[in-house]
Amino acid sequence: MDFEEVKKEVLKFTKDRDWDQFHTPENLAKSISIEAAELLECFQWSPEYDKKAATEELADIMNYCILMADKMGINIEDAIMDKIQKNAAKYPVEKSYGSSKKYTELT
Repeated sequence: MDFEEVKKEVLKFTKDRDWDQFHTPENLAKSISIEAAELLECFQWSPEYDKKAATEELADIMNYCILMADKMGINIEDAIMDKIQKNAAKYPVEKSYGSSKKYTELT
């Protein structure tokens, strides 16, 4: 299944349940944050983690991101590619390779 089909399924799931009425950008942003915290909880207290639980939380985050992009009229693929280009300019390979420094600290 390609990404367009996945997006259609996410949107259909929401439409079939008449949940779009609750999906304001603000509510979706809150939901993304809440689900991200639940993903982080999978790693709390131990480097061991339950891959199934982490996968489910990651899927929740992605679903809400798809819904938010749709609600705001954002093309996810274009947004990701634009951000990669911006990050590539901030983090050129020759300066950032193997470094975790922020772009403002690279020399």
